[in-house]
Amino acid sequence: VQLQASGGGLVQAGGSLRLACVASVNIFRFHYMDWYRQAPGKQRELVATITNDGSTSYADSVKGRFTISRDNNKNTGYLQMNNLEPEDTAVYYCKVRGMGRPTYWGQGTLVTVSS
Repeated sequence: VQLQASGGGLVQAGGSLRLACVASVNIFRFHYMDWYRQAPGKQRELVATITNDGSTSYADSVKGRFTISRDNNKNTGYLQMNNLEPEDTAVYYCKVRGMGRPTYWGQGTLVTVSS
């Protein structure tokens, strides 16, 4: 299983980006899809999670600004990021996991938010 994350880039504070995570297999087999991020010098942190039935959860720091979604027919997950802040600067990673299945990580995509 391979996950390809894309959509990162340089954006000014207040701007938006949409990250995508394309899987090499049908992601329906993975109940959970997560987005994590790791800022320089900090630990990787969970940003958002979505399940196959559409349930979502978010870190407090991104609630109301980020939206996670998934399209199982396209084997793709998304993270829509609005009203970006310099503190959102990080490498963003997608992950899929499911009960009784291995966990797979994408390679990361860099998001840089300038003030």
